[in-house]
Amino acid sequence: MGVVAVIGDALRMAFTMWWEILWALILGFAISAAVQAVVSTKEMVRVLGDDRPKTLAVACGLGAASSSCSYAAVAIARSLVRKGANFTAAMAFELASTNLVVELTVIMVLLLGWQFAAAEFVGAPLMVAIMALLFRRFLTRRMTEDATAQADKGVAGRMEGHAEMHMEVADGRPLLRRLFSPEGRTAVSHYFVMDWAAVWLDIALGLLIAGALAVMVPKGFWNAFFLSNHPSLAKVWGPIVGPLVAIVSFVCSVGNVPLAAVLWNSGISFGGVVAFVFADLIILPILDIYRRYYGRRMSWFLLWTLYLSMVGAAYVVELLFGALGLVPATRSARVLEETISWNYTTWLDLGFLVLAGVLIVRFLRTGGPAMLRMMNAPWMPGGHDMHGSGHAPRAG
Repeated sequence: MGVVAVIGDALRMAFTMWWEILWALILGFAISAAVQAVVSTKEMVRVLGDDRPKTLAVACGLGAASSSCSYAAVAIARSLVRKGANFTAAMAFELASTNLVVELTVIMVLLLGWQFAAAEFVGAPLMVAIMALLFRRFLTRRMTEDATAQADKGVAGRMEGHAEMHMEVADGRPLLRRLFSPEGRTAVSHYFVMDWAAVWLDIALGLLIAGALAVMVPKGFWNAFFLSNHPSLAKVWGPIVGPLVAIVSFVCSVGNVPLAAVLWNSGISFGGVVAFVFADLIILPILDIYRRYYGRRMSWFLLWTLYLSMVGAAYVVELLFGALGLVPATRSARVLEETISWNYTTWLDLGFLVLAGVLIVRFLRTGGPAMLRMMNAPWMPGGHDMHGSGHAPRAG
């Protein structure tokens, strides 16, 4: 009975955390879908042809307007490389698409606090800059050519279909007219549902692991593991170990934020939390995708360069926010609510569930299920372009 009670407590904790962030997830994905609906992905390759600072800044902006799904980000980056984009710029896009998106920011503010969201926005460009410097120093032309040749083999990976779907409305009309046109509303509904389909498993896994850790692992273990009783050492240790915890947790995308909240309450340093959230693109399943996409040598290169970029950016954020007095003095991330009550969170959840319902209905009425079935399938030329023949959504 004791084991059953503990499992029940963990599941209840996971559910209440899900209820706490549900409205914010719907809001974030709706905003992200609206942005994706009016940002043309067909122009990406043209503007990502080199690794100049300006190009990398553009890559970050395009990534911020993309899907937050880590697997989709990796697949889109590979698609960009295959079509001629610079490899470094494609990786910058990939990093930005999982660290600068709206839904991640909203969830971090809600669970961890605005300081962590601000740290993410400061740290992500730093991470891209460090990565670019490492690539410029250690990435050889031969490695890039070999990786591109491997990418051109078309080895299938998760979210291949998602990477090749183009549903944006980019016909020259003013932005708001495009967004609220029948085609725009349809594109928003399709991006909304398919982004949810891409990340729901990671969110669910993150909540379940966070609930289990919050209930089952004694706080004393985490305090010892994160060197919480030695503040100076903890600031050094946290960014080193944060990504390692992420690698073995298998949780990526927005789903790692609830787990980050548990780790923060359990004693990891501020920089350690930032490094942990950054590390969703080097978890074990994605490292295996890198191996299949770009070859074994490049997968190892991406592992150590991205790891060093994450750790380096986290150290800078730790020092900068500490000097500015922006590191929270208390560890009170919102992961410990054990009941659901009729408060503002419940009313917000219900209101945004109505919005989600409206988008889902439009998705179902405009050919969405057929696109959803193709989303995770290997791409075939002309098969997933929503503006191509045979697959354009009905405007409705």
